[in-house]
Amino acid sequence: MVPYSSPRLRQQSAAITSSIIAGVLALLLVALTGCTFTPPPKPLVSEPTAAPTNPSDTAALGRYRIRVAQRILERNPSFVLHGTPQAMLRSVVVVAFTVDSEGKVLSSAVYRTNGDAGAERTALATLRRASPLPQPPPALLDARGHLELMEDWLFNNNGKFQLHEFATPQAKTID
Repeated sequence: MVPYSSPRLRQQSAAITSSIIAGVLALLLVALTGCTFTPPPKPLVSEPTAAPTNPSDTAALGRYRIRVAQRILERNPSFVLHGTPQAMLRSVVVVAFTVDSEGKVLSSAVYRTNGDAGAERTALATLRRASPLPQPPPALLDARGHLELMEDWLFNNNGKFQLHEFATPQAKTID
């Protein structure tokens, strides 16, 4: 360690060290408080629904999720992010929703979020604008004729989003 030749250099060094420590603590605080969990509302009549166990049902569900994502993107072109999402996303909003046999969205709720109310409103509104969604395959419907799904909206700072089904890899550096 090289001794400082003046008290002024020692003060400057201490100020820089304090700034670095404050920055690291701020980043830790943001990382620890970044996400919240909000469970979807409970249905009035609760009937257990099972995830598909048949491989063909799982494949059908995957194909249906892609069709749903395509419809959301088609009906909301001004909100769609084209290209590479930024390295540090503004928000990730997970929406849980239920559709009937005709593809009508019966209910929707924010399931998981970082608390960005604007992104939450946009995710729910873009889902509403896409309704009715494509009709789900009958094999995926529960005893009530409904299908419960979730989708992730990935938001950039400019308010534009990609859906998880079609998301491209994020940038590697923060600009």
